[in-house]
Amino acid sequence: MKKSIISNLSPLNGKTDMPNWVYVIKKLLAFVLCFILGVVAANGIVILLLVISGKNFTEGETFSDTVMTFIQFYGNIVFIAVVLLYWKLIEKKPFAKLGVTKRFGNFFVGALAGVLLLAVCIAGVMLAGGIRFSGVSEKHDLAMIALMFGGFIIQSAMEEFLCRGLVFSSLKEKTSLPVAVSVSTVVFIVPHLSNLSAGSTALKVTALLNLIFISVIFSMIMLYFDSIWAACGLHAFWNAFLSCVVGLNVSGVESGENTLLTFTSAGESVLNGGEYGIEASVVTTAVLAAGAVFAVFMVRRRKAEN
Repeated sequence: MKKSIISNLSPLNGKTDMPNWVYVIKKLLAFVLCFILGVVAANGIVILLLVISGKNFTEGETFSDTVMTFIQFYGNIVFIAVVLLYWKLIEKKPFAKLGVTKRFGNFFVGALAGVLLLAVCIAGVMLAGGIRFSGVSEKHDLAMIALMFGGFIIQSAMEEFLCRGLVFSSLKEKTSLPVAVSVSTVVFIVPHLSNLSAGSTALKVTALLNLIFISVIFSMIMLYFDSIWAACGLHAFWNAFLSCVVGLNVSGVESGENTLLTFTSAGESVLNGGEYGIEASVVTTAVLAAGAVFAVFMVRRRKAEN
């Protein structure tokens, strides 16, 4: 019996015939495995690049901060590759079951949804007096902005392939939809927790609620279009526009100098989210909560029609 449970829990086989609770743990272990393999592979590639470039990394020699930032962003391709390999070699399922379909146009539908959702949040925070528009940025390098924009697309896609692809896509086939959404939301939130260490309790709670609501939206838009590309587009353009265009903090991470527009926070409060950014704003909570309800409604209506 014990050997059977251990065998079922192993993320190194494609077994699915087991109790749902065991299958949930199995998928969580698969998430951890792919994440660790991604970290090891990505760091291995960086070390190889440093050696090839003649850098003595053991003595702390490395590339410039800008280059390392781009390596960090674009290096997330390695995590996506790990997920795809795991899905093909271990899960032995077609990529369409992961949400990787030929309907890549859904990426742009999700992107439009992300920009509109973000625009409503920013407008709401501005009307509430949480942030002020200071004009077009005097310092901006369009090439650097484009490169950062691309980096956010890769980074966001990585999170979606791990959370909505590997975890959500697997669980929704065997468990209930609420369980699949809940578990994928947990694995989505955990990596963001380190950025919630600063700020008041109110800001932390608000940021956590917003992470839950946006995760539900990502899951619903993926279900509605039956494609991971829609979730990738929404996630990527939310992050990229927030940092590269608007110049506001993304999940507690400050945007660089190269932004198209300049916004400034009016103090630190639950209206603007403080250092965490508008993703910890109560205005954003209201918008995302409404968006999540609407997304769930649309998915249910589509299921009823089918």
